[in-house]
Amino acid sequence: MSGHAAPPPKREILLWSTAADEELLYAKKEIVNAPLVTDDPDLYAPLFLNVSIFKRSYELMERLLKVFIYHDGAKPIFHSPELKGIYASEGWFMKLIEGNQNFVVRDPNRAHLFYLPYSSRQLEHNLYVPGSNTLEPLSIFVKNYIDMISAKFPYWNRTKGADHFFVACHDWGPYTTKLHDELRRNTIKALCNADLSEGVFIRGRDVSLPETFVRSPRRPLRDIGGKPATERSILAFFAGQMHGRVRPILLQYWGGKDTDMRIYGRLPRRITRRMNYVQHMKSSKYCICPMGYEVNSPRIVEAIYYECIPVIIADNFVLPFDDALDWSTFSVVVPEKDVPRLKEILLRIPESRYITMQSNVKKVQKHFLWHAKPVKYDIFHMILHSVWFSRVNQAQIQ
Repeated sequence: MSGHAAPPPKREILLWSTAADEELLYAKKEIVNAPLVTDDPDLYAPLFLNVSIFKRSYELMERLLKVFIYHDGAKPIFHSPELKGIYASEGWFMKLIEGNQNFVVRDPNRAHLFYLPYSSRQLEHNLYVPGSNTLEPLSIFVKNYIDMISAKFPYWNRTKGADHFFVACHDWGPYTTKLHDELRRNTIKALCNADLSEGVFIRGRDVSLPETFVRSPRRPLRDIGGKPATERSILAFFAGQMHGRVRPILLQYWGGKDTDMRIYGRLPRRITRRMNYVQHMKSSKYCICPMGYEVNSPRIVEAIYYECIPVIIADNFVLPFDDALDWSTFSVVVPEKDVPRLKEILLRIPESRYITMQSNVKKVQKHFLWHAKPVKYDIFHMILHSVWFSRVNQAQIQ
């Protein structure tokens, strides 16, 4: 599986042109010539690769973007958002886009983007046969759905799926596209499992979806915050199950070896009696976020919620919103081979740089928060913006 580079996206040939295509080309030119942003009170420039481009693109999204949602597809696989747990990103996005008045249109001829409203978590829940070790029933189901909408409506065939998108946080999200070539190659895939090494995720077209662990759907922002930078007494913290290739090595080198490096498997009872998992994150300078079975981890966003600098250990992982955010300003990325040098790498970061990065984590937090009613620049709008930005960048003068 690993080691296959994704094929380069083919030049898009449109069967016919629409007003939406013209708007995409207009947006593309506007973004290239974005006016310089110097002092926007809502956008902290150092967090962004280019705050001027992001702001102009976001403004154009607010003004122009129209999304059509297919009504076809029966519950529970379609139109049934799951709002709790580690796959909640796909459910919250579905709930919020389906309830949206600003972007959603009933007339597909006006749409820049077409949303495929299925849940990868529900696919697993309803179609996977435990112990079968095959995802084929899920892939066949998705293929049949795409075949059905492309036969019933003209919109898929117009772009061969390039203006269609889906949002999937389950680990298996990428693999369910394998039986439909156009879905795999052309669609904008918003995936938590954003792994460049498997030949499915295409950088520059696909979107890395943040994995958010929502414990309480009624209060998604519960427990947000943490201790000030100067009061964080633990250098580094990790606790979790030992699956995947990185975590056993992390535990082998650092488990119980060093009081600065609080690295555990499951957090022992003798520890949790004094300090639970969330309290550890709120009291640590650096929160270690190693990959599990797949490259993504809910700990990255958790760390941001608890104002702890995420230390990401997952080669080939494309970081969420990498089209907009400069992750080097609020996180540390450590190659898997450097796990034995983890403490040395963290101690080499000067205190002043640590203070700045921790402050940046607090500032970037708002871009990762779910709200029952979406607010400007929050995670819902950031996901939608990444899909919009991808679509605009693919727009070509015919």
